[in-house]
Formats: sequence, structure tokens, C-alpha cells
Amino acid sequence: MLNTHRTQRSRRAAVGLAATAAAFALALTGCAQSETPAEPTQAAQENQQGVVTASDTWVKATDPDVKPGEAMSGVFGLIENSGDEDLVITDLQSDVAGITELHEVVDGKMRKIEGDVTVPAGGSLLLEPGANHIMLMDITEPLSPGDDVTITLTFSDGSSLDIVALVKDTSGANESYEDMDMDHGDMDMSEGSEEMDHG
Repeated sequence: MLNTHRTQRSRRAAVGLAATAAAFALALTGCAQSETPAEPTQAAQENQQGVVTASDTWVKATDPDVKPGEAMSGVFGLIENSGDEDLVITDLQSDVAGITELHEVVDGKMRKIEGDVTVPAGGSLLLEPGANHIMLMDITEPLSPGDDVTITLTFSDGSSLDIVALVKDTSGANESYEDMDMDHGDMDMSEGSEEMDHG
């Protein structure tokens, strides 16, 4: 009986030691996992790429007598890229306009920019009256001084930037957009012959 009792105690002791060892190993594994930082998700990596900023953005007020859907206006400001890669603007959208495009003025004539528009690495893109600017067309409601307009720019790396631009009166830009004869057939702009009023 003595030998049997000792055997049982030995077995119990062995089981206890095994359970303790397993718990200790599990604790070590847990510590190792908690000390290893999780890899950032793709969304977090994209958020960390916020290297594009916009400043001094404003929009020219529209003529209140122009019917909704017929008014046009320009957006101006400075877009800066503090990153180390060039970023191409691939899309533009605004909640107040049916059509949003990048335009340029060449020899006194305004036209849609054909080809890529790039915000260079460590550089900027200046949008100003009489030069490159964002064009809002088919504006759905009057833009009055003091209003805010949101324009969303999408870039070649998949990131986007919401620009909130303040509506100002016409004293800062003399382009007479509403006087232009714009051809919207098939969403194509026929602007090669439109004269800009820089008076």
C-alpha cells in the first residue's frame, strides 16, 4: 500500500508540474505577442500619407441673376505637396457643380487642361485668376460672398484632399465666366475660341 500511495503522489506531482510548465509557456507566448507591434493596416498607411495641403483657397461669387445650372466660377489657391513623390490629380468633384475641371488661360483664352496636372514632390501648384485654376460649371445654386464650397481632389496614389474654399466677390478676379458660350455636348468642352474678359 505504501508503494501504491507513493506512486499516486508521484503521478499527481508530475501532472502538477506539467500543468505549471504549460501555463508558464503560455504566459511567455502571450508576452512575446504583446511586445510585437501589429503591422499597420493599409487604411492607416494611406492616412499617414497626408502630405498634400491647400491654403488661401477661394471661389469667385456667381451672378445671382444667372439661372441654376448655367452659372460658372473659378477656384483659386495654393496646393502644396510635402512628400517625396509627384502626385497627379486624377479626379475633381464638387457638391455645387455638375462639372469640375482644371482649366488654363493661354493667350487670353481659357481651355480645359489636357494631360496630367502634377503637384510636384516638395513643390506646389498655384491656382490663380488668368492662369491655371479649377473650373466649376453647371453650378446648381448661387454662390454668395461668405459661403463655403467644398472641392474634392483625388491623386494618383489613391489619396484625396477636401478643399474648403470661401466665396468672395468679383474684385479679385475679372474673368467673366457667365458671358462665355460653353459647349457641353457629350460632356465635351469646346473652348478653343472663347475669349477671356480681363477688363
